[in-house]
Amino acid sequence: MNKRRVVVTGLGIIAPNAHGILDFEEALRKGKSGIRFLPHLEALKFGCRVGGVPDNLDQTAGEYFPADVLYVLNESMRYAGIAAIDAWKDGGLEVPRPDDDQVNWDSGAIVGTGIGGADTLGVIIPKVNEGRARRLGSAVVEQTMSSSVSARLSGLLALGNQVTTNSSACSTGTEAVIMGYERIRDGKADKMLCGGAEGSSPYIWAGFDAMRVLNTGKNDVPEQASRPMSATAGGFIPGAGAGILLLESLDSAQKRGARIYGEILGGAVNSGGQRNGGSMSAPNGEGVQRCIRTALKNAGVKSGDVDVINGHLTATMADPLEIANWASALERNPRDFPFIHATKSLVGHCLGAAGGIECVASLLEVHKGFIHGSINCEDLHEKILPYEEHVVHQTIEKDFKTLIKASFGFGDVNSCVVFQRYE
Repeated sequence: MNKRRVVVTGLGIIAPNAHGILDFEEALRKGKSGIRFLPHLEALKFGCRVGGVPDNLDQTAGEYFPADVLYVLNESMRYAGIAAIDAWKDGGLEVPRPDDDQVNWDSGAIVGTGIGGADTLGVIIPKVNEGRARRLGSAVVEQTMSSSVSARLSGLLALGNQVTTNSSACSTGTEAVIMGYERIRDGKADKMLCGGAEGSSPYIWAGFDAMRVLNTGKNDVPEQASRPMSATAGGFIPGAGAGILLLESLDSAQKRGARIYGEILGGAVNSGGQRNGGSMSAPNGEGVQRCIRTALKNAGVKSGDVDVINGHLTATMADPLEIANWASALERNPRDFPFIHATKSLVGHCLGAAGGIECVASLLEVHKGFIHGSINCEDLHEKILPYEEHVVHQTIEKDFKTLIKASFGFGDVNSCVVFQRYE
């Protein structure tokens, strides 16, 4: 079977530090942090009282959805809808009218979430426990079903191909991009909206606070709190939002003269089997390395041709291990290591949305020829110091060709995708 080439023709982003592609690119270039103090976390006695939450969601959502639709959308559904509409329009496609019966049979969506719908569950559970289940209203099912972040997109954009939601913890968004890539590559669709969305509910973040994996030491200096690769990293900072890519077959994109941000050469997903150090909350290093090598093999790219790594890099004790896994998988020493950076230093860890948001950043970098800086890592971890020359602290302009993006999630699951400048 002939495998089709797959390109990215549209991007949509609503992130803690910017909404919209132009503002997001500017935020990346300037190293703008989206982390701020959140008073409600202090009131709830969280240890970590800072996070990354997109500004003015209610106002923005009001500009995107009619009142009857807005009424049934919870936070994660709003993020997904805004980013998907932006990606669709950015790709040069028109948003169909609600009364237009034409269906886009060749277009679908794979948009994942980690714990989406938890904000709605926080409202439902007390009412059920009080014996008031019949007063929940008619929208709670669509707000709490796992597929809520993708299902609504079908109606908004008349998508008639596969519409589904994946969930693989922090690997979710990147995994969705790979799943959509494979569907188009195999001729099952022409266009797929792919990425991830996650809300900012304290019901989502509370478990991580209880696990003591969030940074509690920078509540008074929020912009310094997310510190991937730093010797003083104290845990990750939770974030929210959505990043969605419009994937398209090259034939379709060329036929309609679409702008192309970059090409997806291939990817891989796997699990470490929770053996050899892997667990529900830690990766098996061999599994990570296998995922990276398989992605490169599927993409037809030699490890020596990788120019840039957009790492998972959460600001936990796993960062030095991740760098070591990259070095082993790519068989590259500190002297010839690719440039490496962490988008989470600017937006925090957006959980199920992380991969989608970081893939949007990666495509902008491939298309525009720059590598954004990682902030708050001026004091590199001692095990990362040998790679110091290749850690990007300040944004650099660089016309590079190949970027590899990986996400590693709870459950010992991994995903890795290879992007390349379109030629």
